[in-house]
Amino acid sequence: MTWVFLIGAILSEVAATLCLRVASRGAGRKKWFLAVGAGYLAAFALLSLALDGGMALGVAYGIWAAAGVALTAVASRVLFREPLTKVMVLGIGLIAAGVLLIELGAGH
Repeated sequence: MTWVFLIGAILSEVAATLCLRVASRGAGRKKWFLAVGAGYLAAFALLSLALDGGMALGVAYGIWAAAGVALTAVASRVLFREPLTKVMVLGIGLIAAGVLLIELGAGH
């Protein structure tokens, strides 16, 4: 169940960040800022449930942060036509490799 909570935390954080981008543009700001607050609140609540379920902090936070960065970069490319260069994709790959190493190291 800890992985379900962590995935929910990641998706909530990404949704909140994407809403923050929309809120910064001005139209209907109040409702978008409410979505930002709710998304981040849900993300932290779900992350705390993953930790309470026994997931190590370094592993949970590493996966949460890395997945958030990667998904936000891809989603912002699709939704807002922001750049996603080869160097950025390489960076996302390096982040994923780093998180994998943390996960593998935590198992020993």
